[in-house]
Amino acid sequence: MLDYHLHLWPHDQSDVSLRLEQIAAYCEAARAAGVVEIALTEHLFRFVQSEPIVAGLFDDEKADLRISMRQYWDHHARNDLDAYVETATAAKEAGLPVVVGLEVDYYRGRMDAVAELLDGYPFDVLLGSVHWIGAWRFDDLGDPVHMAEWPVRQVDACWDAYAEAIEELAASGACDVLAHPDLVKVWGRERPLPEGDLRRYYELAMDGIADSDIAVEVSTAGLRKRSAELYPAPAFLDMCLQAGRPVALSSDAHRPEDIGRDYDAALALLESLGVSELCVFERRQRVLQPLGSTSA
Repeated sequence: MLDYHLHLWPHDQSDVSLRLEQIAAYCEAARAAGVVEIALTEHLFRFVQSEPIVAGLFDDEKADLRISMRQYWDHHARNDLDAYVETATAAKEAGLPVVVGLEVDYYRGRMDAVAELLDGYPFDVLLGSVHWIGAWRFDDLGDPVHMAEWPVRQVDACWDAYAEAIEELAASGACDVLAHPDLVKVWGRERPLPEGDLRRYYELAMDGIADSDIAVEVSTAGLRKRSAELYPAPAFLDMCLQAGRPVALSSDAHRPEDIGRDYDAALALLESLGVSELCVFERRQRVLQPLGSTSA
């Protein structure tokens, strides 16, 4: 089995030093979980190279959100992307079952700059994700500034804005896999969902997804959140499949013990929808392999 989305450090850890021993420990945990290949996909905002891309991006946002986002970057963007790629590549060349990747967050109107930055690196796979709307980190459940936005925003507007961001991200061509495509549901029933059929929001996002060459991630991480549901919801995934989008599988693990977690639920969903192949990547070239051939 494959796990194409995982992180080597918790979010509360700032300065990091990636080591081959650390990667090897993740690979050993993956082997024990029946996972034969993992993608190392740390967030772009962890690295100082992201700073020029976000310069001025949040200047027109509410003061408390703007200040919080500045603090967020000051905390996270302290590491060197070159060193990360060099170490991850060394792990791959040493025979560890890894591919070199990155989780690339959505930057409104600046995905061309993101693509230009990353073009010179030997990445195998780039995940695209939406974690904020403007300067609002809607899934930062531990931050009171950002969580205070949920009760005062129109739920329909939140889902509309999120779907539009997914549409732009998918259409940008800057990434290979769309990560946790309906992340905005992260609060689950503790925050109201829009009334009526959620397919309206899926269809808005599909305007970009259907016309792209992007793969769609099925992630078990949602089962560990308040939403208690796989990403994406079955109806959304079915729409992606009907549009011909292939599937990548992941746990979005932030610790070794979560690698491959809850894969039984993901595999059951894929089987119910007739998915028989998973994406494998090398140097951003996608190959589809039979689901059974990706098992240990």
